[in-house]
Order: sequence, then C-alpha cells, then structure tokens
Amino acid sequence: MDIIYAVAALVIGVIGTYFVVGGKQKQAGAVQDESHKREAEKILAEAKLTAEKTVSEAKLKAEKTFNQFKEKQEAFKQEKIKESRAKFQRFKDEFKQEKADELVELKEKRQALKEEAASMKEERTGFNAERAEIAKQQKALVQEEQKLNERNKTLDQELALARKKQEELDTQHDRFTSELEKIAGLSQADAKARLLEEVKNKTANEALNLKRELLEEAKTDAAKDARKVVINTIQRMCAEMTIENTVSVFPLDNDNVKGQIIGREGRNIRAIESATGAELVVDDTPETIVISSFDPIRREIARLSLKRLVSDGRIHPARVEEVVNKVKKELKQQIQEIGQKTVVQLDIHGLPSELVRYVGRMRFRSSYGQNLLKHSIETAHLCATMAAEMGLNKKQIKLAKRAGLLHDIGKVAEEDTELSHALYGKALCEKLKENPIVVNAVGAHHDEIEMNNIISPIVQACDAISGARPGARREILDGYINRIKELETIAKKNQGVTSAFAMQAGRELRVIVEADKVSDQHADELSFKISQEIQESMQYPGQIKVMVIREKRAVAFAR
Repeated sequence: MDIIYAVAALVIGVIGTYFVVGGKQKQAGAVQDESHKREAEKILAEAKLTAEKTVSEAKLKAEKTFNQFKEKQEAFKQEKIKESRAKFQRFKDEFKQEKADELVELKEKRQALKEEAASMKEERTGFNAERAEIAKQQKALVQEEQKLNERNKTLDQELALARKKQEELDTQHDRFTSELEKIAGLSQADAKARLLEEVKNKTANEALNLKRELLEEAKTDAAKDARKVVINTIQRMCAEMTIENTVSVFPLDNDNVKGQIIGREGRNIRAIESATGAELVVDDTPETIVISSFDPIRREIARLSLKRLVSDGRIHPARVEEVVNKVKKELKQQIQEIGQKTVVQLDIHGLPSELVRYVGRMRFRSSYGQNLLKHSIETAHLCATMAAEMGLNKKQIKLAKRAGLLHDIGKVAEEDTELSHALYGKALCEKLKENPIVVNAVGAHHDEIEMNNIISPIVQACDAISGARPGARREILDGYINRIKELETIAKKNQGVTSAFAMQAGRELRVIVEADKVSDQHADELSFKISQEIQESMQYPGQIKVMVIREKRAVAFAR
C-alpha cells in the first residue's frame, strides 16, 4: 500500500508540474519558452528524485512491517501450541485420576462383596443351628403335649369327683341351714340383715374414729408451722383498731337551712334526689339530714353536692343540676386518682385502668363497718408478708399482694348481678385478662370454686385475719344472734345432749351431755361430729371450739 501511495504521488506531481509549466508558457509567451523548459525539466528531475526516494522508503517500511507480522504470527503460533499441550496434559491427568478413583472404588466394592459373602456364610451356619434347635424344641413340645393330655384326663376325673362332693356338701349345708333356722327362730335373710346392720354400725364408728385420729394427727403435724407463719404475719402487720365508716349523715349549722333544701313545695329536695339518685330524709332530728342510698357512690355525690349548695346558699333546681354534674366529674377523677395512688403505694404494676377505677371505688364502700379499700390494702400487705414467711419467691409474693388487693373487687360492681362478690370479681378479672393465679385466688377466697395454686389459700387466710381481728368490724346484732342460736341448735339435736351454750361471742360452744347415755369415748366422738357439722353448714370468722362436758353426780341424803 505504501508503494501504491508513492507512485500515485509521483504521477500527481508530474501531472501538476506539467500543467504548471504549460500555463506559465502560455502566459510568458513564446519568448520565454526556452527558459521555462529548462525550469520544467529541473522540476521534473526533482520530482523523479522525490518519487524514487518515497518509493524506496515505502519499500523499507513494508519489509519492516512484514517482518514484524511474521514474528507476531510465529509467537501466536507458539503460544497456541503451548496452550494445547497444557490442555492435553490436564485432560490426561484428569483421565488418570478418574481411572485411579474407579480402581479404588472397584477394590472397595470387591472387598465389601467378600465381607458380605462371609457374613452370609456365617448367617447360614447360624440358621442351620437354629433350625436344629427348633426341631429339638418341637420334639420336646410334642412330648409335653402328650403329658398334658394325660394330666387333663386325670383332672377331668378329679373334677367329676369334686362336683359330686360339692353336691353332697350343698345338700348338707341346706339341711344344716334349715335346722339352724328352726333353732334360732330367724330366717337366713333376717339373720343376714341383722348381721350386716351390726357390722355397718361398728364400721361407721370405727371409720369416724379413724377420720378423727387422722385429722388430729395431721393438725398436730401442721400446727406448729402454721401457727408460726400466722403469728409472724400478724405481728409484722400494724393496722388500725377501728376503721372509718362511710358517711351517711349530713350535719347542718342550723335548722333554717332545711327549709332552703326542701324548697317551695319540695321542688329543691326532689331535684337533688332526682339528680343524685339518693334519698334525703329530713325529720325532726336537730341540725341533721340523713342521706339514704344502696349505692355508696351516689350517697357520696349527694353529700358533696349538699355541702356545696349549703355553703353557696343558692339552692334551686337549675343550680342543683349544675352542682351535681360538676361533683360527678370531680368524684370520677378522684376515684381514679385514689386507685392510682393505692397501686403505687403497694408497688403493683401493670394493673388495667378499669381495675384501678374499681380499686378507687372501694374507698366509698364498707363491709360490717370496715372500709373496703383499707381492708383490701391490709389484706394485700398480709398476703405479701405470709408469702414471704412461707419462703415463696419474689414473683409469687407480688402475685399474692396483687390478689389480696383485688379479692373483694366484686363488692363494688357497677351493675346488678346474681353472682356472689367472689364469683363476680373472678369474672371481672378474667374479662380484663388478669393473671390466672390472681383470678383463681379472687374466686376461691370463700371456697366457691376449687383452689389450684398456693396463693389462693394465702388470700383466704389473710382475708379472715383482716376481718376477724378485734376492732376491725362491727357485726349486725341480728346476724350475731342468729349465729349463736344456730350453734346451739346444731349441738342440741344430737342424742344425749341436755343443753348447749355459745360463749365468748360465739368462739366457744359448751355442750352438756347426760352421763348415763353418753360414755367417755362417745363424748370424744360427739365433739368431733358437732365440729364437722358446724364447719359444713355455717359461715363464721376464725374458729369455734367445741367442748363436750360429761359429769356424773351421785346424790344421797342422811336423815
């Protein structure tokens, strides 16, 4: 290509020179033809030299390029030959390795087959030995079967003889029974019934004695530890001797305010009763108005509303409605704050806000004169203390405290229900997804459901401790009298009892029996029987001691 380019340049140079020279000749005229001719020849000679030089350089460059191409081609060829040899060697090595692996695998399979053949040979030998042993056993079984058949024949003969003897014995038994019935003057059925009755009476007495002995033994074993736990719990708990009662009497500064509260034709008092849901009793009692309502919250709303109305002096239906609505909102907030303060005080966490509100409502409820919230707080402290005395872990102690606070939550129900307060409290705790242990303790603290954990009896015991201690509650007179009468009635209905006296506020029952009809052993059984009847049929705080007194008096007169 370089040569072609050089030749083309030479031709173009010659042609150009020719046209240049021709043009100049035409312009200069004929006079200057000679001069221009010499100049053209000179230029042509230079062009030829240049062309020859260019051709020579192009040839040298072409030869150099061709040599470089040949060297590169040779190097590429050697490289490809080298790669092919390496690839061939690699394939050769892989083939040798595969053959070696196949040879090793074949040797292993051959060895495994040899071992398997040896094992099968050993198994065949063992199978032959077992077959010989089985044949030997079958022969022995055939001989044993023959012996058994002979023995069965002997047994059949002995059984026939025994049946014959049994028939003879039955005949003799019937004859002896008839003779005994004639001698005793009783039929077999009558004698059997009398014997069963005597055995039944004797067994009942023995069972009662055994039950009493077992209970006394169990009580003796557990008395020391239980007494220690209860005493330590009570000693570590400091509580008030008297508990405040829910206020139901509103005091007045003077009786003139009564007229303002009643209003013209009683419109003010009707407005108050309609807005609060409580009844106001205005009688001749000086400077006093009685607030009556079954709901302690309504009674408290009526008391606070009256207090504001009397202090303000403006008492009319519109003002009554305004004050009552305001008091309701404030009391609702106060109830929530009381509940929150209580759970913080007891270090109880995660209690639902609904249960917190119920805890606050307990502040305005009393049971036998004992404020319900203070009773619940006291029970919670007692439960935590008793759980710690019994060696329970921290989680169980916290659950015991939680259950003690919530055990009477059913007494502040916001709806009418036929359930007892324990079962309603259990249902409420289940609804709000409380811990199942706490739910069981709330529902079982009056034995209305079965206890399934250690916390439940702790709550029951602490509830009794808080309610039964001196000064904690006041009991209604009618209920107390009925309980005393029921104790005496249970004792008097037993045979041989002449009189019974309930003493020490119903904590002790003394039973006087006739010495001629009741023996010393029967007196022990009678005291146990009466205690069981009281335990099964009555509800009472603490425990009742049953004492049976049997006295024999001999009286004579000297005349």
